[in-house]
Amino acid sequence: MKVDRFDFNLPDDRIALRPAQPRDSARLLVVRPGTGLSDLTVSDLPDLLNPGDALVLNDTRVIPAQLHGLRRRGAAVAAVDATLHMRDAPDRWLAFLRPGKRIAAGDRIAFGDSGNACLLGSLDATVVEKRDGGEALLAFDLAGPVLDEAIRAVGHMPLPPYIASKRGDDDRDAADYQTIYAREDGAVAAPTAGLHFTPDLFAALDAKGIGRHFVTLHVGAGTFLPVKADDTDDHRMHAELGHVSAGTAAALNEARARGGRIVAVGTTSLRLLESASDERGVLHAWSGATSIFITPGYRFRAVDALMTNFHLPRSTLFMLVSAFCGLDTMQAAYAHAIAGGYRFYSYGDASLLFRDAG
Repeated sequence: MKVDRFDFNLPDDRIALRPAQPRDSARLLVVRPGTGLSDLTVSDLPDLLNPGDALVLNDTRVIPAQLHGLRRRGAAVAAVDATLHMRDAPDRWLAFLRPGKRIAAGDRIAFGDSGNACLLGSLDATVVEKRDGGEALLAFDLAGPVLDEAIRAVGHMPLPPYIASKRGDDDRDAADYQTIYAREDGAVAAPTAGLHFTPDLFAALDAKGIGRHFVTLHVGAGTFLPVKADDTDDHRMHAELGHVSAGTAAALNEARARGGRIVAVGTTSLRLLESASDERGVLHAWSGATSIFITPGYRFRAVDALMTNFHLPRSTLFMLVSAFCGLDTMQAAYAHAIAGGYRFYSYGDASLLFRDAG
């Protein structure tokens, strides 16, 4: 499909720079294809689901993956920014480097203040190889938990570019840009639909008899990359690492067998569940890298409803929701949201989408 079919005009003042307080007071646009739109709040979620439905949430934890460093090549020194996006080995990360043209394989980069990296000196890395689009493979001088600690010491919270271009990260973001149930380190972007949940909302969902299950997909910085191709067939998705346990797969299969719906919280949960399901829609234990790219025409197998934030024009995520509800439906829903003052993107409001049965 032509990428320009997924374009729309978003006024700049619709981009949220801070989340709603409390989190579950954010607005919620309910989209039922063929039925219409409803304007509610996230705290209304228990009333929109049925006892026996199963929420699936991504428990990945965002790490401070934005690093600032210096590349030294003889007497020449250049500032370099790196956004880590997927671990490749105990001492290696794939990263997007900026400006990438200044970097070559074999270069050494010193990240952070030499006095901060756990008293082990600066966080140094070697560029192993350059890849397309400013991506590179970095081999750090540290490995495993020691490397993790060093990254926490010198790294910054990797705010999305549409926020970072307007303000720097601060102490509030350390909490705001993390779900309350985050536990598995490895993401460089938050699973933002999950940012709306609070202990009170979980208690209300529990009282309604709605199940809660966790999967892990470490969200990569590739989620923010623009689609530069003119046609969706020519776009390459970056892989992300994920895990679905055997226990979670079995519990979700049982919930569906009893008539419950599988409700993915976030496109990351949905993409992982679809990767872990077979052609009959049965979920299995799964671990590995997924680069699943969902566009209109995709046949969903595992997910019945999706809670998600509002996404960028021409993005792979707007393509995904258009596949889930229909392109015409989502164009109308987004036009309604823009006209109605909904807040967009990572810190913005949410939508609850029910799958188009057609």
